[in-house]
Amino acid sequence: MNELTLTLNGEPKRVTGAATLADLLGQLGLDPRAVVVELNRNIVRRPQLAGTRLQDGDSVELVHFVGGG
Repeated sequence: MNELTLTLNGEPKRVTGAATLADLLGQLGLDPRAVVVELNRNIVRRPQLAGTRLQDGDSVELVHFVGGG
């Protein structure tokens, strides 16, 4: 299985089987509608998550939206 070392929100993280950003979000249990994804300092729009492949050494930043009232 494919194993990558990423920098995720500033911390090193090893992931297995995450070929795309959509795969990574699924592994982390995150809803793509509730996060903004930045890959190597570039924002990736939601429609491109499934087609954006991850590579060893990539830097991923995830910003969560939090609702409140």
